[in-house]
Amino acid sequence: MSWITSYPATTFMPIQATEIAKEVDLLYAFLIISSLISFVILIGGMTWFLIKFKRTTADQKSAYITHNNFAEFLWSFIPLVIMMVIFYWGMVIFEKLRVPPTDIAAEIHVTAEQWAWTYKYANGKEFYSSANDPLIVPAGKATKLILTSKDVIHSFFVPTFRAKQDAVPGRYTQMWFEPTQPGEYIVFCTEYCGTKHSGMMIKIKAVPSEEYAAWYHAEKKGADTPADKGKVIFAQRACASCHSIDGSRIVGPTMKGLFGSNRKFADGSAASADDNYLRESILVSTAKIVESYPPAMPLFQGQLTDEEVENLIEYIKTIK
Repeated sequence: MSWITSYPATTFMPIQATEIAKEVDLLYAFLIISSLISFVILIGGMTWFLIKFKRTTADQKSAYITHNNFAEFLWSFIPLVIMMVIFYWGMVIFEKLRVPPTDIAAEIHVTAEQWAWTYKYANGKEFYSSANDPLIVPAGKATKLILTSKDVIHSFFVPTFRAKQDAVPGRYTQMWFEPTQPGEYIVFCTEYCGTKHSGMMIKIKAVPSEEYAAWYHAEKKGADTPADKGKVIFAQRACASCHSIDGSRIVGPTMKGLFGSNRKFADGSAASADDNYLRESILVSTAKIVESYPPAMPLFQGQLTDEEVENLIEYIKTIK
């Protein structure tokens, strides 16, 4: 494809395919250089002192060596300052890596299993890595992945993005990235997951945003989207008898504007209504009782499949 970019190898590190990758590499370079300088000062100074102040006479061997308070303060305080700088710098980058921006262009569900990945788009498109299908994303725009696993812990790692996130059974994790240019990027599973772990590789195919939009809207599957499937389950399970979708109060909290809102619970705690909260509330409704509402909802753990729960969550996201 003409849009696939050939990146020149500039360092021993993988190419920097996102802006955050540059920040990660800068911090890494600082760690390497500061560690090298510290090593030279420590080992070089120790060697110099061993040679210069070697005790050779009886008087030298019996002499009492005093200490310098200022020197002792400096060699403790300076490393402390450097460590605090590294900690803060790393914290800032970690927050950027973990908190997605508000202008997400694509949200994709990625499910891991031995030894393949499944990716589902909001419009119903679904692909399997075992069929050599790449994960298609827009270049120059942010993509958010919601990850889970069917069996054991897997780990979704894109070296060129400097981004990695575990896929954990029974819960959702998330990661985001924004490829700066179109291209193909390798994804590794970096959590040992069985005999074919090393072969669990896929490609992320970043295409120009216009090409992505045309691909995304082509061959739409009509009402067969995860949200539409969730709407059917919502009706079949009679969820509307307790949860309104128009903001009115009935037995349970309304679904209108639920996703992303702040929830206050009967025990005084609070949490954001993210994917994990919705999953837990659907399967084990008594885990967190919303303030001023009775614990009336039945448990659906064992009654709904992971896919049905995922579809319900996608439908709830659309009720605004």
